[in-house]
Amino acid sequence: MEKLYEYYHKLLRESKSDFLRYIYSDINWNSRMIGLTGPRGVGKTTLVLQHIKKDLDINKTLYVTAEDFYFADNRLLDLADRFSKKGGTHLFIDEIHKYKDWSKELKLIYDYHPELNVFFTGSSVLDINKGAADLSRRAIMYKMQGLSFREYLQLFHQITTESHTLKDITEHKVEVPQLEHPLPLFDDYLKKGYYPFAIEEDYEIRLQQIITQTLESDIPQYADMHVSTGRKLKQLLAIIAKSVPFKPNISNIATMLGASRNNIADYCLYIEEAGLIAQLRDATGGIRGLGKVDKIYLDNTNLIYNLAQETSNIGNIRKTFFLNQTRIHSDVIASPVSDFLIEDMTFEVGGKAKGQKQIQEVDKGFIVKDDIEFGYANIIPLWQFGMSY
Repeated sequence: MEKLYEYYHKLLRESKSDFLRYIYSDINWNSRMIGLTGPRGVGKTTLVLQHIKKDLDINKTLYVTAEDFYFADNRLLDLADRFSKKGGTHLFIDEIHKYKDWSKELKLIYDYHPELNVFFTGSSVLDINKGAADLSRRAIMYKMQGLSFREYLQLFHQITTESHTLKDITEHKVEVPQLEHPLPLFDDYLKKGYYPFAIEEDYEIRLQQIITQTLESDIPQYADMHVSTGRKLKQLLAIIAKSVPFKPNISNIATMLGASRNNIADYCLYIEEAGLIAQLRDATGGIRGLGKVDKIYLDNTNLIYNLAQETSNIGNIRKTFFLNQTRIHSDVIASPVSDFLIEDMTFEVGGKAKGQKQIQEVDKGFIVKDDIEFGYANIIPLWQFGMSY
């Protein structure tokens, strides 16, 4: 257990608290059990260490990762018991999905140790969601995604501004006094601004490693797949990456991958839950997640540039950004006449020359244009949708 404390204090010393992610203030840190999910690389570990450093007594707190060799011979429940007897009050467990039967032991910790506050994170969202069902009466769950354009400006360029609601954006209330010309920085964000670790060196290589680990380890481990199936997931992602955007034809995909038609929808769901793609559904189910899949996008624009490279399509990039940034606070579905529908508002996304044709019969229709700095009437700059969180 000494080694766990040693590693914990080393990480604390190295962590910085000068930039807090959007979700930090949304979390009810007083809850007895909290779960935080999200794709690899979006900053979950950093968020946990920042909270410990800012708000807790580090001598009564312990951070561990479930990947630690300590858990090869020791149970999580026993660690919690020993920690509690030493006067511990807050236990943080990172990468919880790496621990077998984690949800059962967390239930026991919750029931046996009412004096403990437990916080756990996981990158394998599918496994966490499955386990969270077992913890439904105990754990409060939060989901975190990568940087917004607003957060990127703060972290990379020290340009600070408040977040704006969708109503603010459509009413042209977005103002960033320090940002005289947003487009060059916006272009940089689209290429390498979504993941916080982009501020470090070898970003493209590290992002490739995250993609590979997700497809060849996280998903196969959850779904009990063979290694060869993990390779099929990589092929599927490559097909999506080079499409404009990808309109799913299950039979064609199955033929291309040499896979069963019945498995393709499952593969797409796994990759979506792991944070690598986003499936845009239509309105047949009433709310997002219940309708038929209309189009499939990569989850964020950094993935497009990393995976598609020279075949990346600017129209696909624009729509991917819009969907990624607006889905945080809104149910976004496919529009029957245009690109996206949010509540009763229709959004057509394009470049500077995009016209009004698709939305001319719509009551609340907006043209979202790339390559413009300011909006007017029903025309809104694309970059402003990155200020929503």
